[in-house]
Amino acid sequence: MTAISPTAISTAPSAEAPFGRIVTAMVTPFAPDGSVNLDLAARLADHLVREGSDGLVLCGTTGESPTLSWAEQHALFAAVKEAVGDRAALLAGSGSNCTAEAVEATAEAAALGADGVLVVVPYYNRPPQEGLEAHFRAVAAAAPGLPLMLYNIPGRTGCSLAAETTARLLDLPNVVAYKAASGTTEEVSRLRLLCGGERLAIYSGDDALTLPMLAVGAVGVVSVASHVAGPQIRELIQAFLAGDHALALARHEALLPLLQALFCTSNPIPVKAALELGGWPVGAPRLPLVAADSTVRERLSSILAALRPT
Repeated sequence: MTAISPTAISTAPSAEAPFGRIVTAMVTPFAPDGSVNLDLAARLADHLVREGSDGLVLCGTTGESPTLSWAEQHALFAAVKEAVGDRAALLAGSGSNCTAEAVEATAEAAALGADGVLVVVPYYNRPPQEGLEAHFRAVAAAAPGLPLMLYNIPGRTGCSLAAETTARLLDLPNVVAYKAASGTTEEVSRLRLLCGGERLAIYSGDDALTLPMLAVGAVGVVSVASHVAGPQIRELIQAFLAGDHALALARHEALLPLLQALFCTSNPIPVKAALELGGWPVGAPRLPLVAADSTVRERLSSILAALRPT
């Protein structure tokens, strides 16, 4: 049998992975006066696609959606859409803890030409499962032809979307993907057990768990680290898909110091510092987040230097 080279494996969008294998949760660049830097956002998006991102999420957690106005979010999406065109899947973060706002944002994303939306579990309210189901049904109905990626991140939202609830939502044809960010591979296994391995595309929501989650059935990753290590993450996923698990493990272990450093404090503080160290002046996060301190920057600088090709 002829061995398959990992580099021969495509990570582009497919029936199995509707948004591709590597979806970068993109930061929102800010100008020195604190406004959204649309020109830099467009250039960064183009760079990320060239570095291996199959898709981009705009205005998610990493994009600081809680501190962006809806007008800023729409302008950002339009600028990136113009820069990227159809070279990558573009998902808009349209979640909110107010169902009416999420419905409106999802309809607007469809009107702007999004390829999908990332819809986070409503935060702070801590709704019961019945409320979560009703919320996502309302959002899905706002744009019936627009694919939805459900986003479960209980560490930020204060509640968790149960696998049983997700399974009930699969009667909605536009619920196609799930970002699993509970910090455990068990979430993936439970979803596959109840939802079927082919009906729902599960993406790792934790960079450090990409390889373990692939091993239990995830199709890719919604990544922060791909801002600065896109080619290396692509190599990891391609190696796994090609069956070269030893190479995939080696790539995982080489990336682990970076993956840990990027989450040593609240995201996106470290990744914005990493981008600035790489020559991308994306600015500090908006308050109440703050810029990385010297300890974080020094740690990242050392790790990034070690990752650079010699």
